[in-house]
Amino acid sequence: MWYKIDFKKLVVLVLPTFLRQNLTVSYVQALVTPISMLYQLWYAKRDDNLYKLAHNGQVCYLRKALNDMFDTELRRIYIDNGNRFKRTYIYTQAESQPRYLKRLFLQPSSSFADTGSDFKVIIPAELNTQANYYQLNALIDFYKLASKRYTIETI
Repeated sequence: MWYKIDFKKLVVLVLPTFLRQNLTVSYVQALVTPISMLYQLWYAKRDDNLYKLAHNGQVCYLRKALNDMFDTELRRIYIDNGNRFKRTYIYTQAESQPRYLKRLFLQPSSSFADTGSDFKVIIPAELNTQANYYQLNALIDFYKLASKRYTIETI
């Protein structure tokens, strides 16, 4: 592969045979050390970019990326559908439209179909720290589609 380079070995191979003494090889390898460190940074960035390209906003890939980042051993982070509750309207006496409520559950305004979230990211309580919260938001925002809305819930 063209991108795997061993600079210590390359330096020895490029030197003429009559200059391949220990002192000369060590000196030239020391001169190449900054380039080798830059190459290692580039290689790590390349691996990171390939990992980002291998994942997208699909539920399975997003869940894998979140678990790889925050919960590598137990993999307890999962993604569920957002709440899609229909609104129940209660009319006033002046409107003359009686409504039998039966059993009515109060929901937060973000839980309804017209204003709610499209999916929920459910994380364990011990992963819900302030630093993890911002990293989690950034990672979800990176992978999700632009039109999708989400909420983060703790179990």
